[in-house]
Amino acid sequence: MNLSNNTILLTGGATGIGLALAQRFAQAGSQVIICGRRADKLQEARQRVPGLHFYECDLAQAASRAELASRVVADFPALNVLVNNAGIQNRFQLADLPADLAAWEQQRQEIAINLEAPIHLAALLLPHLRQQREPVIINVSSGLAFAPMAAAPIYSATKAALHSFTLSLRRQLADTGVRVLEIVPPGVNTDLGGPGLHTWAVPVDDFADSIVARLAAGEEEVGYGTSESIRQGSRADIDARFKQMNG
Repeated sequence: MNLSNNTILLTGGATGIGLALAQRFAQAGSQVIICGRRADKLQEARQRVPGLHFYECDLAQAASRAELASRVVADFPALNVLVNNAGIQNRFQLADLPADLAAWEQQRQEIAINLEAPIHLAALLLPHLRQQREPVIINVSSGLAFAPMAAAPIYSATKAALHSFTLSLRRQLADTGVRVLEIVPPGVNTDLGGPGLHTWAVPVDDFADSIVARLAAGEEEVGYGTSESIRQGSRADIDARFKQMNG
């Protein structure tokens, strides 16, 4: 992937992995647009990354996604890269969930943001991307797509589905000029799932530096540390990793 002279829409770019990627894409000479639900975090991100553009957007809502795609294409007609990075992680026991719609709505949002949004945005923007120079779609899945963490069952399932979708989309677009790439993070020291849950994990800057370098080298699916080994692992490796994580 050429890192310079792109116009990139990066979802969930205000914090964590998204912000780290936005910084590196901008430093490489690309124009970066991020989106998110919290105006304060978006403003903070722009202060850290000079020239960053942003939109407030609720990716859990189909209408909001459609409005985002329309506005970005109108405001940035050179858009040629979509990075589906936004994600949320809820940890819960399914048997403990209250049997009411309010409780389910929180779980539904996890499915909508982690899985519906990447599929929908790809569909919305693909007609535009196919007309651009060096178009790319990048989906950010997880090592948990390969060996799930039982405490985060919906997150793990959505990332497994996103990995599957990425493989299918790459095959469908093989003759169109649109490259479809996948980033497979391990546990990274961010606030995913809540502050303090990933302090044991790999530093976000080390992860982002490695991932961006490998994308620039032309790789289509890239992990780091444990996610790099598990994405290439055998069924025995995956079973052993699942047992290790889940006791």
